[in-house]
Amino acid sequence: MSNGNPEPHVAHEPAAPFLVGARATDGRGGERTALALVADPTGLPRIAWTGPAVPGLSAEHLRDVAEAGSQAPGNHGAERRSVSILAEVATLWFGRPGLAGHRLGRGSNPAAGRDWATAFQTNSISTDAATTVNAVDHRAALSLTTEIEPLTGGALRIRHRLTNDGSDPYVLDHLEVAVPIDQRVSEALDLTGRWAAERSPQRHRINDGVWLREGRSGRPSFDSPTLLTAGTGGFGFGAGDVWGIHVAWSGNTRHFLERQPSGIVTLGGGELLLPGEVVLEQGDSYTTPWVFLVASSAGLDGLAAQLHQHTRSLPAHPSTPRPVVGNVWEAVYFDHDLSRLRELADRSAEIGIERFVLDDGWFGSRRDDTSGLGDWLVSDAVWPDGLGPLVKHVRGLGMQFGLWFEPEMVNRDSELYRAHPDWILSIGDREPLEARNQLVLDLGRPEVRRYLFDQISAVLSAYEISYVKWDHNRPLADAGTHGRGGVPGVHEQTLGFYALLDELRAHHPGVEWESCASGGGRIDLGVIERVERFWTSDMTDALSRQSIQRWTGQLVPPEYLGAHVSAPTNHQTGRQFSLDFRAATAFFGSFGVEWDVTSASAEERARLRGWIELHKLHRALLHSGRSFRLDTPTEEHLVYGVVAADQSQAVVAFAQLNETVREPVPFVVPGLDPHRTYTARQLIPGSTGSPHETKADWRGEGLDFTGAVLATAGMPPPYRAPLTSTIVHLSAV
Repeated sequence: MSNGNPEPHVAHEPAAPFLVGARATDGRGGERTALALVADPTGLPRIAWTGPAVPGLSAEHLRDVAEAGSQAPGNHGAERRSVSILAEVATLWFGRPGLAGHRLGRGSNPAAGRDWATAFQTNSISTDAATTVNAVDHRAALSLTTEIEPLTGGALRIRHRLTNDGSDPYVLDHLEVAVPIDQRVSEALDLTGRWAAERSPQRHRINDGVWLREGRSGRPSFDSPTLLTAGTGGFGFGAGDVWGIHVAWSGNTRHFLERQPSGIVTLGGGELLLPGEVVLEQGDSYTTPWVFLVASSAGLDGLAAQLHQHTRSLPAHPSTPRPVVGNVWEAVYFDHDLSRLRELADRSAEIGIERFVLDDGWFGSRRDDTSGLGDWLVSDAVWPDGLGPLVKHVRGLGMQFGLWFEPEMVNRDSELYRAHPDWILSIGDREPLEARNQLVLDLGRPEVRRYLFDQISAVLSAYEISYVKWDHNRPLADAGTHGRGGVPGVHEQTLGFYALLDELRAHHPGVEWESCASGGGRIDLGVIERVERFWTSDMTDALSRQSIQRWTGQLVPPEYLGAHVSAPTNHQTGRQFSLDFRAATAFFGSFGVEWDVTSASAEERARLRGWIELHKLHRALLHSGRSFRLDTPTEEHLVYGVVAADQSQAVVAFAQLNETVREPVPFVVPGLDPHRTYTARQLIPGSTGSPHETKADWRGEGLDFTGAVLATAGMPPPYRAPLTSTIVHLSAV
């Protein structure tokens, strides 16, 4: 919330329908999402159409089509096929309302329930870099500003701001963005999951009513829908007309899809507000999170391409090659010993690791997960000389040094909690149940943020630290704030998290930040404006990671996604994999190692060094090109890759996950120049002769293909050995 009056209205109002987003450019000639906006003299502008912009698209004709499709008058009058930028019941809209709230009385009768139904009137529409609509409802004493912004890459984002112009408080229940989409859609797809199994796809037919996904754990969490998508029947990665929506917010969220009996279909979302969480006094405003809209005629990959290009245009997007990371968590856990860590750093540097990260256990009384959180001081017991000796050793080997923090959490067994038990989120004096032996600090309170900033900043200033892994290991429950008498505090908590991270970034510009929340529990387009990396999942099993990474890539490009080579026997599942399969699975992402490489043989370290060298050789392409995923006839194998922006090369993976009855089919590579010729080479380190390593038998080595052949007939598949991954590099002749 912010205090003050609405921004001055801009005196420009297009009379004719116009397209938002159609003239935006992504710099690469890709698809762009557009919507047709129609001014309405009786109320708010209406959205007559949304979809991918194509040459010759006319807002006037789209308006006419929408109006011509109106149903005949019935009991409720004529139904419009277009939808206002904020759905209101006053316009005979009987679907999900865009605004829900009411005004309190100060000793009056009624005490609550006034101004619950609005009828906004447009004051002005400006069409500069973004389209801004200013509107007011004088009877309800509310003002509304809506922004629709075309983005680099082709996506649109939309948000509302509501201001209370009245003297009595206004209780806001929800303020959401919703847009109409093509009524030809018949299937919906979003993601769900659990810890260590994030972003699992689920698909269903669209029926009348609301498909509602709510996130109530104070963060997007493992079961976040991520991108709620609707499309024409049978849509896939590379084909079909699809529309997607994403709420760019790191707190509680709603995503929904609604089809009415009239056939109108809307996609929408916003912040999920808890009861009484936002109460607007006179002059106060509430601004929704940005809600991203993407539309494509090229399937799910078309949506991903627009979102990936947007994130690559952000100021926080990493400007340097993604360093190969060595995280010591699965190597040492809480057992911090300087001599052992020095040896691990030596072996890490030898195999080509560029960033060495010390994880949980370096501070306070933190010898296990029951104590110490909140006390961000280097432990004298474990580190009598501080972290300096280890940092100096790591830096002397030519590696960056990184450190783990979990700023939002506290253990009861900590100096911080003993001094400030009132600093946690709770309902009055009723503490919430512990999870992971933790409680949650109230970051909505400035004094809590100041304490955390001072402690974390002191550590970052004391040592040459290039990287912070910021963790968040428990959901928010009974999340009341003492600062406001125990009312819900998730909204202010999310803003406080952003504010603390923003301040730390400003004071330590040389530090890169990773978002981790028990793995991939906080991956969204709000936090991505503040971090350079995500920990994709706590699951490091290579077979599980194939699917997790595949679907996380629907929102986030591969350079953000931490993908690590773990031990030969995975500590979570007990499954064993060859080093080649583990490394190939991590190859496309922000490559790293989560393995005690001091326990690896010299042969294994040499093999891993070879994989790291291959990754470094190709990471500029992997982390800048357009990603694609193929729709394969069976789930036993996956095909995915990256094509260079100039179509000069591509890297493609064929991952055989299990045995199949059918022979694998040739795999195609879309997006290359159909008139150029490309030579195919398999990417794999030189053979060591180890019986533990598996090389897929591939018959395409050294062959030449035109881009047209690659996009239609494809390349020969590898031999169907389970748990192998063949990576092919295609370079223009």
